[in-house]
Amino acid sequence: MQNCIHKEVKSRLKSGNACYHSVQNILSSSLLSENTKIKVYRTLILSVVLFGCETWSLTLREERRLRVFENRVLRRIFVPKKDELTGEWRKLHNEELNDLYFSPNIVRVIKSRRKRWAGHVAHIGRGKVYTGFLVGRPEGERPLGRSGHRWEDNIKMDLQEVGCGGMD
Repeated sequence: MQNCIHKEVKSRLKSGNACYHSVQNILSSSLLSENTKIKVYRTLILSVVLFGCETWSLTLREERRLRVFENRVLRRIFVPKKDELTGEWRKLHNEELNDLYFSPNIVRVIKSRRKRWAGHVAHIGRGKVYTGFLVGRPEGERPLGRSGHRWEDNIKMDLQEVGCGGMD
């Protein structure tokens, strides 16, 4: 109603943290392969965090928080590496995590789900309740300063990234 997605993302990350801490021993176990740990992450933790993400209008701040959460989990899965020159153990950098984790990052998954949901809602037709997401306008005036993005604005930006920006 208020287009304040900050609280929703915060509660989803809180639930994701609880799930992460419950499987923390599994993710740091040396008995399991990295592929198995990634499957645990994608099926348990990621599904908890991304519940209902199709309707989110993310800001850069929320995108950053989600990426920080994902990188923390991936650092647990991909253990620290020993530096060849100094012989010291070090945490992996974000670029190294991206190279090791072949699946799309959490923000790309959200954008993909958002586009799929928009297509689903557009296919349903105008007579249904869901079309309020597409054609509805928030009531009242927007606050002064930089206005918040609507869900429709985020869909348009997602489509422009793919190269379908001119489509209605």
